Amino acid sequence: MKRYIIGIGVVLLIAGGVYWWFNGRAPKYPSGEQLPEVVDYNFHIRPIFSDKCFKCHGPDANKRQAGLRLDTEAGAYAALKDNPGAHAIVPGKPDLSEVWRRITSTDTALIMPPPKAQLPPVTPFEAKLIERWIKQGAQYKKHWAFAPPEKPEVPTVRQYDWPKNELDFFVLANMELRGLSPNPEADKERLLKRASLDLTGLPPSEALQAAFLADNSPDAFEKMVDSLLAQPHYGEKMALAWLDVARYADSHGYQDDGLRTMWPWRDWVIYAFNQNYPYDKFLTWQLAGDLMPSPNKEMLLATGFNRNHKITQEGGVIDEEYRIEYVTDRTNTFGKAFLGLTFECAKCHDHKYDPISQRDYFSTFAFFNQVPEKGLVGDISLASLADPPRISISTQEVRDLLTFLNKRDTTPVQVMVMRDSAGIRATRVLKRGAYDQPADTVQAATPSDILPFDTARFARNRLGLAQWLLDRKNPLTARVFVNRVWQDFLGRGLVKTTGDFGMQGDLPTNPALLDWLAVDFMENGWDIKRLVKSIVCSATYRQSAEATPEKLAADPENIYLSRFPRRRLPAEFVRDLVLESSGLLTKEIGGPSVKPYQPKGLWESATSGRGVLARYVQDHGEKLYRRGMYFFIKRTVPPPVMLMFDASNRDQCEVTRLTTNTPLQALALLNDPQVLEASRVFAENLCHELPAAEARIQTAFRRILCRQAKPEELQRLNAFYQEGLTQFADQDAAALYLKAGESPHKAPDNPTEAAALMQVIHTLYNLEEATTKT
Repeated sequence: MKRYIIGIGVVLLIAGGVYWWFNGRAPKYPSGEQLPEVVDYNFHIRPIFSDKCFKCHGPDANKRQAGLRLDTEAGAYAALKDNPGAHAIVPGKPDLSEVWRRITSTDTALIMPPPKAQLPPVTPFEAKLIERWIKQGAQYKKHWAFAPPEKPEVPTVRQYDWPKNELDFFVLANMELRGLSPNPEADKERLLKRASLDLTGLPPSEALQAAFLADNSPDAFEKMVDSLLAQPHYGEKMALAWLDVARYADSHGYQDDGLRTMWPWRDWVIYAFNQNYPYDKFLTWQLAGDLMPSPNKEMLLATGFNRNHKITQEGGVIDEEYRIEYVTDRTNTFGKAFLGLTFECAKCHDHKYDPISQRDYFSTFAFFNQVPEKGLVGDISLASLADPPRISISTQEVRDLLTFLNKRDTTPVQVMVMRDSAGIRATRVLKRGAYDQPADTVQAATPSDILPFDTARFARNRLGLAQWLLDRKNPLTARVFVNRVWQDFLGRGLVKTTGDFGMQGDLPTNPALLDWLAVDFMENGWDIKRLVKSIVCSATYRQSAEATPEKLAADPENIYLSRFPRRRLPAEFVRDLVLESSGLLTKEIGGPSVKPYQPKGLWESATSGRGVLARYVQDHGEKLYRRGMYFFIKRTVPPPVMLMFDASNRDQCEVTRLTTNTPLQALALLNDPQVLEASRVFAENLCHELPAAEARIQTAFRRILCRQAKPEELQRLNAFYQEGLTQFADQDAAALYLKAGESPHKAPDNPTEAAALMQVIHTLYNLEEATTKT
């Protein structure tokens, strides 16, 4: 019996060894994770320390326990305060490292983190990671985002025939590492709809659908992408996300919330994207166009980016308090928009996590503190005037230089821009961030841990600041922008926390790809269209959106992109799809903002009741059917339907919109007068264009869902149409249903048929597929 038991043990031991050999010759843990050959501080160790150690042994000196600091190399290697003969970490020797001894202890008096800290315990896998890291030398590294990106080698992959360009190799290598494989390519109808919505914000026309389906050449998709990139609507689509970043709005904010005129700057953004201004030029002109050698009116207009912040028009305010607020907004926006950092955390005290001191904050603040502006200029009665500094744009200038402006009125339009005062305004650190608590004087500079501000190369002004951003050694500028573009087209950034590349932000899911994209972007002249095309033409982007149970279980958030991410359209494009497919859309580019249908009383109940914006005056005619990005945005009462679909209220810089799913969205599509009107106009037009009901339904289906209907779908829609004929047999009931909207009617020969078809179309607009990229 004893020999039998020993024999079984030997067999099990051999089997275990074989299993270990064929599974990477490294131990695996219940989570399925495998220890990496080389343990990296940034990507493996710091996340554990941040979650389970830094609360008591991190950068916050006020909460630090036992004098131990684990977020720095010096603190971790130093002798312990209470036991000078011991050290938290001894490189190469986990048995002598108190950190490893404590996290693996079973003694409740010794174990870390202690139960009273109410932190999750260190898992066996995490303990093994820390042990291997210490054995390998316990090397601390600069935060990954603060080290300049280097272009990695394109990885090798097993499925070598799948990639279409370099970025696919990085995506596929990441998949293969986790046992995932890519989806097949989506069918041509879905590919076309996806690309058209992503590149223009509009669904493809029937003519474009027919042409693409008929083109069987190997480069058919690439040719179609090129044609979409050349459309003027590309600039509108790309501009929308930048308007969120720049906190663009048509009112000043605060209680009075008076009128402002910044739409010429919006027109410039659309034009810049359509002209494919390289990102270095796009950035420099907006930050410092006024400081360029011999700046023209276009360069000055671009600096309106810095003046999109809220401005008060209320009497009784303290002038300096609000002036400081304006400079603060510009500084915070600079940090988030171009560096992807939470600069605002350092206004009142040193940043708790990132290497941005309060002194660094106000040194950066100094770049934006030279504008000859006041906290309050006039009052609500001067709402038609722009606060200085400003420019006035005449009709002659529109004809000669600013030809991209959609300006019909001959009256000069005033726009707020940037201009520095002749002298240098002293900038002081403000204690606790309070405007009336000045302390030390600082000069214009940037956080040295990101990149020292070399005054031999960069002037201490906004132009020097732009040059500092665009220096090839700056670790953040290119990474932040390519990450945001990736987010726009693939649902989430390679760094999920798009506005926080700092130590509390998410780690990149594919750091090699992020760095390759960033360096490639810089090497190729900061070419935005080239970057966009490389993403859209990739095999990664072309995958189907099918989510099998196996993929949902392995990667529920689609972090590793083994399928195309299903995403609802942005709020503005939901409206655009409805208007475009119905034939109602006014495709005019740029110009002043418009006021479409809106529930009565919203403005009147939410603001002071003073000024030209006290009451909502709806527009009529073609203005009702402009694209959603031209909605008039009053900050205190943003367009309600847009907010339902998660649009930004433009109070501050936003780099990521939330995506929610609420019953209010369904109710909006069911009851919004614009959707009902579009359904009515579409139905009336089809009744005049096509004689047969089935052909009308097929055409509506194709324009709205951008594909041919399946036989079973047509059968159900035809049955619903027949129900509508019964429902609207009463001509009065049909006429009442067909009253929706102000657009002129095309009186149908048979109102019953038109009403029944309108109901079918309205249902199609309410399908999830209609407003979703698949």
